[in-house]
Amino acid sequence: MSSSRRRAVKKRTEVAGNAVYTVVKIVAVVLIVMVVYRLGSMAYTYGERIFGEQPMAEAPGTDIPITVEETDSVRDVADKLEQAGLIRDAGLFVIQEKLVGFKSGIQPGTYTLNTSQTPEEMIETMSASRPEE
Repeated sequence: MSSSRRRAVKKRTEVAGNAVYTVVKIVAVVLIVMVVYRLGSMAYTYGERIFGEQPMAEAPGTDIPITVEETDSVRDVADKLEQAGLIRDAGLFVIQEKLVGFKSGIQPGTYTLNTSQTPEEMIETMSASRPEE
């Protein structure tokens, strides 16, 4: 094989390699953009739910008694509310409780909550008011 032919083959190989490298970079950038978009969309939706979660039912809703024990953590209360059908997501409720800002926190007692209440209204009921006796 002559040297000019070797140079031509080497040049074609180099051009093909550069083309493949460029395509791989473009695919990687597109994938990264898609992942960032998806994560951003999920974060926005979750944030929207934290600050604007809708009640489980329209008014008048259903009254459901909930008992909060002295030893219950916010997560325990959230699990009870989720099991009772008062909230959709216990993990989200824990975050909402932290962000609502009642310094007293959720107080022990028995509360009658309604499926037409928002999580924020439930937190306010269990934090600010006196429990039913």
